[in-house]
Amino acid sequence: MALGSNAMRVFFLLAMVVCAAQAAGKAAPKEKEKGKDDKSGGAPAEAPSGSAGGSDISKLGAKGDGKTDSTKALNEAWAAACGKEGPQTLMIPKGDYLTGPLNFSGPCKGSVTIQLDGNLLGTTDLSAYKTNWIEIEHVDNLVISGKGTLDGQGKQVWDNNKCAQKYDCKILPNTLVLDFCNNATVSGITLLNSKFFHMNVFQCKGVTIKDVTVTAPGDSPNTDGIHIGDSSKVTITGTTIGVGDDCISIGPGSTGINVTGVTCGPGHGISVGSLGRYKDEKDVTDINVKDCTLKKTSNGVRIKSYEDAACVITASKLHYENIAMDDVANPIIIDMKYCPNKICTAKGDSKVTVKDVTFKNITGTSSTPEAVSLLCSDKIPCSGVTMDNIKVEYKGTNNKTMAVCQNAKGSATGCLKELACF
Repeated sequence: MALGSNAMRVFFLLAMVVCAAQAAGKAAPKEKEKGKDDKSGGAPAEAPSGSAGGSDISKLGAKGDGKTDSTKALNEAWAAACGKEGPQTLMIPKGDYLTGPLNFSGPCKGSVTIQLDGNLLGTTDLSAYKTNWIEIEHVDNLVISGKGTLDGQGKQVWDNNKCAQKYDCKILPNTLVLDFCNNATVSGITLLNSKFFHMNVFQCKGVTIKDVTVTAPGDSPNTDGIHIGDSSKVTITGTTIGVGDDCISIGPGSTGINVTGVTCGPGHGISVGSLGRYKDEKDVTDINVKDCTLKKTSNGVRIKSYEDAACVITASKLHYENIAMDDVANPIIIDMKYCPNKICTAKGDSKVTVKDVTFKNITGTSSTPEAVSLLCSDKIPCSGVTMDNIKVEYKGTNNKTMAVCQNAKGSATGCLKELACF
């Protein structure tokens, strides 16, 4: 479920209005508007740290028994790390630490590393959350690393998700949200059973996500692996994602996004969009997805937009190369008639443009006969679509592999003859 900019505003504006009071007694920061610089006066006040250059939550009262509330210790550790100059480390040692919502706000005086060796467990008491579980905002030069786990414990609350019945539903907490962060790296960690999205990157620049594992059941609702919105220069590499929604969703305002060496499945594939739902959305451009594998997903590489789009928006320079499909339902799909939960209509002029899209060296098997579906708008056809060496074959026996192509313009070379749309 890839949401537009306004939907993200619902998540993030509330999160920025109320930030946790710091352990040293500093008052909560003043309300901030989305997109404005932090005017709260700098880093939070210092709190006692476990050692020079480091803040160990186990030395601040946290207990790794999976039952004791460690929220206060985490907030104190962040205050200490963010409030000191030079490289600082917030240390989460081995153990299971139960926490409520964590709001780690900057700007910080120095660079901060969150070393996750243990496991954080998000409380299942939904009344404790105003928005998300772990929200990090206005922090530059951030590193999150380790072999630990962020366990959203979503299984216990997924029944509260009513988004299948109502699009404007109450949103459950995302696990890890990066807001307005520059030069951040997330590596090695596992995100497990988020209540909603596992990771959300919003209005960030220069983010690297590598060697991360994201896991939730294939039927878990709206548990997108990694969502990117209004961000630039984001790299996702060497990552394994199996969830109940998009493995990766690239939303409006995204540019310079590179996805390499990702394994996806179960899930809804690697998606651009959905696009055009809200009035203030920005273009998507320069998206590169290479050397990825999709296994038994409901989609492979997908571009999706609303036919009754509320804004003029363009998706361009999208490149997919060396993608292996293993029993994927819709291996290659452009869907400009995307309409979840029947919330849209086919009336009105389309305002979404999809152009300059390359599919190269896409191979493997499809679980449906339609290995290629280019379902473009008759009002604004897709243009500049290049298909090069597309060899995906239907795995079944009763039907032949085929392509369904509507209102798409481009060229095809080296493809299975059944898949050559042009």
